[in-house]
Amino acid sequence: MKEKKFIIRKTEKEWETQLTQDEFHVLRNKGTERPFSGKYNVHFESGNYCCKGCGEELFNSENKFESGCGWPSFDDEIIGDKVQKEEDNTHGMTRTEILCKKCGSHLGHLFNDGPTSTGLRYCVNSLSLDFKKTP
Repeated sequence: MKEKKFIIRKTEKEWETQLTQDEFHVLRNKGTERPFSGKYNVHFESGNYCCKGCGEELFNSENKFESGCGWPSFDDEIIGDKVQKEEDNTHGMTRTEILCKKCGSHLGHLFNDGPTSTGLRYCVNSLSLDFKKTP
């Protein structure tokens, strides 16, 4: 397996110290929070959604929409190529996994079934995000 290079590299122990057990499960072990359980699922304040692992701004509230899927959904990422996309063949299906390009934290998955002009739905775990409100 080819080692991935990320700007921020920490040991698993360092991640365990920084993150809660649930955050660690999602961000580092590619877990998924239960649908409709995340604090950002029906959150629509103005601002930016950032990676919980490193603080990198990833999504803007202007790109967030209610998808009804139970997880925060966005139709695009913030400009600047900050989300890495990788093929994910787990659970008997082929999907596109999305990761923070800066620290490699698992965010969720990208689907081509979005209702807006981009046709995209970035389906993101709330546990992988922090929020910076626009002043």
